[in-house]
Amino acid sequence: MNNANQSLHPGTRDTIARGWLRYLPGVSTLRSYRAGWLKNDIVAGLVLTTMLVPVGVAYAEASGVPGVCGLYATIVPLFAYAIFGPSRILVLGPDSALAAPVLAVVVVSASGDPSRAIAVAGMMAIVSGLVCVVFGLLKLGFVTELLSKPIRYGYMNGIALTVLISQLPKLFAISLEDQGPLRDMVNLVKAIAAGKSNWYSFAVGAGSLVLILLLRRFDKVPGILIAVVLATLCVSVFQLDRAGVKVLGTIPQGLPAFSLPWASGVDIVRIVLGGCAVALISFADTSVLSRTFAARANMRVDPNQEMIGLGVANLATGLFQGFPISSSSSRTPVAEAAGARTQVTGIVGAAAVAAVLLAGPNLLRHLPNSALAAVVIAAAIGLFEFADLKRIYRIQQWEFWLSVCCFVGVAVFGAIAGICIAVVIAVIEFLWDGWRPHFAILGRVPGLRGYHDMKRYPHAAQVPGLLLFRWDAPLFFANAELFQQRVIEAAAQAATPVRRVVVTAEPVTSVDVTSADMLRELHRTLHERGIELHFAEMKDPVRDKLRRFELASIFPNESFHPTIGSAIDAWIEVTRRGLGPDA
Repeated sequence: MNNANQSLHPGTRDTIARGWLRYLPGVSTLRSYRAGWLKNDIVAGLVLTTMLVPVGVAYAEASGVPGVCGLYATIVPLFAYAIFGPSRILVLGPDSALAAPVLAVVVVSASGDPSRAIAVAGMMAIVSGLVCVVFGLLKLGFVTELLSKPIRYGYMNGIALTVLISQLPKLFAISLEDQGPLRDMVNLVKAIAAGKSNWYSFAVGAGSLVLILLLRRFDKVPGILIAVVLATLCVSVFQLDRAGVKVLGTIPQGLPAFSLPWASGVDIVRIVLGGCAVALISFADTSVLSRTFAARANMRVDPNQEMIGLGVANLATGLFQGFPISSSSSRTPVAEAAGARTQVTGIVGAAAVAAVLLAGPNLLRHLPNSALAAVVIAAAIGLFEFADLKRIYRIQQWEFWLSVCCFVGVAVFGAIAGICIAVVIAVIEFLWDGWRPHFAILGRVPGLRGYHDMKRYPHAAQVPGLLLFRWDAPLFFANAELFQQRVIEAAAQAATPVRRVVVTAEPVTSVDVTSADMLRELHRTLHERGIELHFAEMKDPVRDKLRRFELASIFPNESFHPTIGSAIDAWIEVTRRGLGPDA
């Protein structure tokens, strides 16, 4: 019996193949791959590896999971994104911005058990991956655009501070129970004052941090690798581990194994919220980063496919002993500067990291934890945004204070709660703009074309008996009552008796059931006062909604005018003929 696919017409099979390939952009890239790109991709992948290993281990430790998981969370996502990701050079893996929310869940749920920590972090990656994939398939890639720039600055500044504070105890080789950023800082100061710090550890970590920051200005110098290698040699040669400097130790040899993450007795709600939070952060950062690098290459990236690629990468790492990952704003430029042309760069980098796990895991056993802390602190410093906040304070102070509220929320209540606060503030900000929108009474200004706000032009002339009312927002449940109130007030306060109100509805992009019922009531109220309610410049989709909401009998075709000018002409014709609302 022939296979069903073989019975299809060749053109149909090609169409189906092209349909599937839109979800596998990496396959499309490989089909058009040029031999001349291979050398660039291999060199860039090997250069990238010099960052992937130390950064992966450092961010794993910062996230509360064993360092080797950072290598697992580097290898698997790079392979997955190479197939499903639309960006040609974006580098995915462990990220400093995710360390705080992951740690916040792992610390509470794992109770210090490394195996439970791996399971909890894997569960968060699965949740994050599912959220991203579902949102991508539903074409909801725009949702992160609901977070305004000041709000993003606020929660990222809070996360940066949280990450920085979480790494300071490791710099001093002090163990502290996580109690939130501010209390952790107080407890750290008390521990240092009590003489619990290890100054050898601090010297190694602080030296590494200074070296990383100094070498950061040189784009082609692998500052992180140099700092980590020197710190490792210092500990090994001078045997500082015997002086209390904590080191990574031997990591397991071999590649990550498939494992369905599950830990009994954990707070599932906390894990789900944490997974959603990291999904929000990771896609917000990834969408911006992918668009930036696509613009440099004169390409366009589909945000929905970007979300799918990120989601599949998180699902994959969650199933192979990894933890939530995102795009990297530090490693991607390294790949670009090294000449990367396609995602083969990521594949080469992942293969090189796998080779380290197979052949040389003991190379990392003397790697000091304070040097890893320095790597994370350097990344956290790069997350802070102050310069643009100064500009925002200068031009729009209330948005600046929104940013501060988000920052305080993360700094005081922790990463997960703080991000939830940021989302709530974003929703409130969105609703507020539509809840109390600008409105205007329009008049004709001599010598100026069109009809303009009489508050700005008090000498503007109105047509006797006619009120032109403009509402600069969609009509929906939050502003429907205010709209009705403002129309009635404007009609009552007009200089001459009003016989017809024309709502200039071009800015009204939508209506809902609540606002439709309000229009029904407003029509009745105005009609009782001898006033007609008409509309000008209403968009066809909005008018279609009014019909669907059963308002066609109340507002016949004569109630709608294509332009303000035609609405005025119609009223002048009515007055010329001596007609009125009840004619």
